Amino acid sequence: MAVALIVDDDVHIRESLSEYLRGEGFDVLAAGHGLEALEVARRGPRPDVIVLDLLMPVMDGWDFRAAQLASPDLADIPVVVISAAGFTAATVLGQLPVSAYLTKPVNLDSLVAAINRTVRF
Repeated sequence: MAVALIVDDDVHIRESLSEYLRGEGFDVLAAGHGLEALEVARRGPRPDVIVLDLLMPVMDGWDFRAAQLASPDLADIPVVVISAAGFTAATVLGQLPVSAYLTKPVNLDSLVAAINRTVRF
């Protein structure tokens, strides 16, 4: 079973995404900000995909992704970004090496499709 790590500071979004992905057959880990996500990913189980918000306290998605890419044990985990910040896909995909970018509110079927295109089961 694939493991998804949901990283979002909004507890309601984390919980609803976690519930939906569990229903789709994923094991789910969750974190409220990037620093916590790094700790969760290192502690294990190792995520197969990370669903990442961009604007969060403590460590935002931009800084998380930079730290993830600098970490040899986490760098190859694919990332799907979800954000309500109003960034364009061209901006996010051009500045941040991620597999997909979706805007909030996230269409859950689109999220699962993006994850399925990204994760090697």
